[in-house]
Amino acid sequence: MKLSKILPLMLLMAVSSIGIAQKDKKSKKPLQTKEVKVVDSIRITKISDELPSTVVATVVKDSVIYNLQDIAIAREKDSLWLKEVYKSDLFDDIYSSVVNQEFEEVDYSELPTELLKQRLKELDARTPFNVEYNTSLESVIKHYLKNRRRSFERLMGLSEYYFPMFEAELDKHHLPLELKYLAVVESALNPRARSRVGATGLWQFMFATGKMFGLDVSSYVDERSDPIMATEAASKYLKSLNESFNDWDLALAAYNSGPGNVSKAIRRSGGKTNYWDLRRYLPRETAGYVPAFLATMYIFEYATEHGFEKQVARIPYVATDTIKVKQQITLEQVAKLTNLDMEELEFLNPSYKLGIIPVIKDENYVLRLPITAVGTFVNNEEAIYTFVQEEQEEAEKAAPELYEQPEKIRYRVKSGDFLGRIAERYGVGVSQIKNWNGMRSSNLRVGQNLIIYPRKMGQDIASNTQSKSNSSSEKTYTVRNGDSLWSISRKFPGVSVQNIKKWNDISGSNIKPGTKLKIYKG
Repeated sequence: MKLSKILPLMLLMAVSSIGIAQKDKKSKKPLQTKEVKVVDSIRITKISDELPSTVVATVVKDSVIYNLQDIAIAREKDSLWLKEVYKSDLFDDIYSSVVNQEFEEVDYSELPTELLKQRLKELDARTPFNVEYNTSLESVIKHYLKNRRRSFERLMGLSEYYFPMFEAELDKHHLPLELKYLAVVESALNPRARSRVGATGLWQFMFATGKMFGLDVSSYVDERSDPIMATEAASKYLKSLNESFNDWDLALAAYNSGPGNVSKAIRRSGGKTNYWDLRRYLPRETAGYVPAFLATMYIFEYATEHGFEKQVARIPYVATDTIKVKQQITLEQVAKLTNLDMEELEFLNPSYKLGIIPVIKDENYVLRLPITAVGTFVNNEEAIYTFVQEEQEEAEKAAPELYEQPEKIRYRVKSGDFLGRIAERYGVGVSQIKNWNGMRSSNLRVGQNLIIYPRKMGQDIASNTQSKSNSSSEKTYTVRNGDSLWSISRKFPGVSVQNIKKWNDISGSNIKPGTKLKIYKG
């Protein structure tokens, strides 16, 4: 899409986000109100004269008031938080801890055994789970407290977003709210987590089990990664397992290993139905599964007592909303037009495997956005779809160039590479590379092989580069440890995060130390 076509739309959306009502300081007229209708009783209440480009709104949910202006400011500035919390890379760590738990004695004097026994007794009294003290459970709890504090703080930050959603669905099915901790053990709260055997999503559904509970998988969409749909499916499955075994501990074991393995363990044990008596007859992973769940429940319930510092979610779930798309659109296009980070959009819309939201008859595919961006999108919806259509038409016109040079190459990722640099080198788009390689995010790892269908870079690209060099001075900035796009932009007056992303063809916010960034001054 040519810059001349993008700029008017971007300007239009910027004006829309500012609004038409600002305070007349001389006449001291009150701020006018601009209403934007959205669901869940969320309403934009006014436009701020202090921050004219920021929509001021509040969300009232369960007597908790969320100030969306504060959320917007925090989201803009705290890109390091986005990188730490939204990029959930804890799945392998948690899975390994469950499978390889040794249950050895752990030296952790901060939690005396007698105090632990007292707290477990309190937990047992207020939950339907069998939370009885034993040395195996003590070992897991103390191991987590001693060795995984940082991981749990990140998980607690993610839980601020997911737990309200889980609790609403569990309550609807009359299930114990403590089952929300099961998703921590299953997926480390990563909706795109995928196990070595193919289980996927927050609740780790296998393909066949997911289909049984209404979760479809297609080339574009994996509903096992849809937080709401997967939570509903998990609630139904857990409810059916508890009805079968009439015991929540056994229901959890069956959720992990299948009801057949639990029934087999009961037979081998001579008819025992207490989980702790059955553990040695269960698969190794399941033997560590319920202790991991109970240990996780304990740490979350007594987080304050153990001094955990939560990384609070900048976007509460209630401060997001959905829009049913009317035309196929990519998350990359949405990011470009709403000025949102790609990582943020992927976090909010994890079920779209290729970053494409399709429009298919009888399917209700939606785009989830921070509420601060919903009004902007709705007010400019017609212009957005016109932009998308024109971009698609230009891509189709360029298609013959690709067919003239159909040979593919295999590119091996080197240290310091990022998708924008590779795409520029071969005259293709970032989204094309991602589609060719089935990539869900823009993250790369050294040594990774990429399939690319290169095309010759046209004279228009060369001339554009020449004109850019004639009108401004180019500087190369090397990313250091701790840098973010926002902190780098502060080093160069007049340079914004969006400038840096555009100059370097960066779609998200992840930048690696050692990466060379082009900065234009003047």
